[in-house]
Amino acid sequence: MARTAMQEPCLDDRGPHRRCLLSATAQPSERLVRFVVAPTGVLTPDIAERLPGRGFWLSADRDMVDRACAKKAFARAARANVAVPGTLADDVERLLVRRCQELIGLARRAKQAVFGFAQTREWLERGEAAVLLAACDGSGDQRGKLRGGCGPIAVVDVLFAAELGSACGRDRVVHGAIAAGALAQSVVREAQRLAGFRRPRLAAPSSGDRANFGQPS
Repeated sequence: MARTAMQEPCLDDRGPHRRCLLSATAQPSERLVRFVVAPTGVLTPDIAERLPGRGFWLSADRDMVDRACAKKAFARAARANVAVPGTLADDVERLLVRRCQELIGLARRAKQAVFGFAQTREWLERGEAAVLLAACDGSGDQRGKLRGGCGPIAVVDVLFAAELGSACGRDRVVHGAIAAGALAQSVVREAQRLAGFRRPRLAAPSSGDRANFGQPS
């Protein structure tokens, strides 16, 4: 498996801000995950931020979600009994993976993405790529060759090869590229949030093979 580091994403602080339920700090909503209490009383992650009802926001971080559950922070904030699934952090991770896959699939269908080492390298060399997709369990050497042949670019390496493959109808995909535009920006945003939930699953960094999760590299 490629050894991967989590780094703080570069986000635009001028966007809408929300207050983290646990830390009580106001942060750009891009750094947070929204939760709502369903009519059944069950706490539900609202990844797309569209569900009705009062929203409770937490930093996009597995440890933060686990701490909020342990401290019954949702029930206190709602001033009501709230059923919190024991798999809440895993549920958020799964939903963020699905969201990344959906966006990558949209980019593919819109012909704004290519996959495979050769096509990815071609897009990078021609300056057509705004985002480099690299499976976190792929070859660090190949990733380095791709990144060495282009200028600064956002790198998303938070998905496994099987997950990238599922996004484009293949068994496994290790490399890909997305053209500049709204879809590329959305992929970067969701990958940055997912990174906070993948930290325990990914190994510590090794020299020359560091993940950026959307930061220019």
